[in-house]
Amino acid sequence: MDERNYRANRQDEENETKQAENRNSSGTDDSSYYYSYGPFQSVNQEDTASHNGELNQREEGNVEITRPDPVKPVPTYYSNYSNESSDQANTSSRGGGNGSGGNGGDQGNGGKNNGNWNYNNRRPRSSVRSLLFSFIAGMLVITVLMYTADRTNMFTPQEALTSAENESSSQSSSPTNTGSSNNVTASLLPTGKEDVSSVVTSTSPAVVKIETLAKQSTRSNSQGGSTMSDPLYQYFFGNGSNGGTDSYQGQNQQQQQQSSNQLVPLGIGSGFIFDKEGYILTNQHVVQGADVIQVTLENNSKPYEAKLLGSSFDLDLAVLKIEKNSGDDAFPVAPLGDSNSTQVGEWLVAIGNPEGFEHTVTAGVLSAKERTISIPDEETGKTREYSHLLQTDASINPGNSGGPLLNLNGEVIGMNVAVSADAQGIGFAIPSSVISDAVKYLKENKEVPKEPVPFIGASLMALTPEVAKQMGTDITEGSVVASTIYQSPAYQADLRAYDIITGANGTAYNTSQDLIDFIKKQEIGSEVTLNVVRDGKKMDVKIKIGNKNDYDTTQTTDQQQQQQQP
Repeated sequence: MDERNYRANRQDEENETKQAENRNSSGTDDSSYYYSYGPFQSVNQEDTASHNGELNQREEGNVEITRPDPVKPVPTYYSNYSNESSDQANTSSRGGGNGSGGNGGDQGNGGKNNGNWNYNNRRPRSSVRSLLFSFIAGMLVITVLMYTADRTNMFTPQEALTSAENESSSQSSSPTNTGSSNNVTASLLPTGKEDVSSVVTSTSPAVVKIETLAKQSTRSNSQGGSTMSDPLYQYFFGNGSNGGTDSYQGQNQQQQQQSSNQLVPLGIGSGFIFDKEGYILTNQHVVQGADVIQVTLENNSKPYEAKLLGSSFDLDLAVLKIEKNSGDDAFPVAPLGDSNSTQVGEWLVAIGNPEGFEHTVTAGVLSAKERTISIPDEETGKTREYSHLLQTDASINPGNSGGPLLNLNGEVIGMNVAVSADAQGIGFAIPSSVISDAVKYLKENKEVPKEPVPFIGASLMALTPEVAKQMGTDITEGSVVASTIYQSPAYQADLRAYDIITGANGTAYNTSQDLIDFIKKQEIGSEVTLNVVRDGKKMDVKIKIGNKNDYDTTQTTDQQQQQQQP
């Protein structure tokens, strides 16, 4: 570009020099001069005037300087003029005599400099692409910040501190753990050294499957065996018509018509070895009515034949014994823990054989303690009364009965016994505190001493406004005596039906449950004074607290009177 400009300028200078020489040769006056554009040559005023006229005429007639329209609309990001194009425009205006062949054209630039307009050939970035890249970058930044805040507990410093303290406490207590469950208090799903998998690894070999068989005649006389008549299965698990594993109801007619000596399956349950010599704990209702008891260990298809050493109907506990074969190692053991040290919310693990699926593991928390269940047994006519039960939401199903409920130390803190069929996540287990007190008696086939139960021998109902209206009394708070047990403390104190008990020892008890709770706290043999209203008259009745285990609770005063009638 510079070379072309230089040549154009030189051409203009040469033309002007020739014209000046022609004018000088024609006798032009040299008295007046001025400097013209180009070489420093002087000319007179006349020649200058005539020369300017010629130039104007040539510029007006021969040279037309116009800016060509751009090939396409110029975007706003184009630059209008560059320094180079400005210089070319100036040069073109000075050297317009060259016409279209001068420097004002853009043919030499390959069409990229139309009319002295310079622009960038790069296309603008797409706004959609820019927004997409910006969104992705923003999400990456937010993700990194959220992960950092979560790992460092930036917004929950107190929880982070508490978690660190708990972890430190757990690590420090692990080497000196003596087998107590005091160190296990879980509020989150347990992980690490003391998690569910480690409990299963250490304890599952001690969990056994118990299969019972009975002679055909025995089963027929007992109306289907222990599991068929067990109230736990009728109330909690239903009548078993769905083919549950705790009772075999799907036996065909041919088996029912076999001889009386033919053994038929009776039920399936669970148990666990608590002594390396082969002592096994399970529920009494699992082995009730069985003539043969078979025990199968984990990863062992050959069953052992077990001997029933002792059982308790009231506690629903039984102890079995199996003998190891010669050359066998000692049996694996699931040690008994302390259920009194467990805390509500603590994580627990249940292992058993529900629905025939051997060694099934479920986990849950300790939902509550000190639950009570009372259900009549149709086979014996007695009532099973469970007390001090542990409640858990660990899944318990038919076949889990007798299996262990474990803490995260691998200790048995309960024995699974029942679950409500009308609800989900409500299971019950006999606490290890009850098992530990009874097991020494069951191993020796001795009767387990019953826990004393404070008792007055009266059936009470709440006094509601409707009941008060029917009785014709204006008293609306208290307890109404429905009946008394024959020869009980209430019977001997002459407490009668329809007596209204408003309090005891001068303290008012507005509901029957309040009065029952008061009686349960009394000592056996102590004396209390009941505040009674009989036929509209107030009186005090002194009564001595007795032990419920010493009385036949099935015999009421009304029944006794009916038997005495001729």
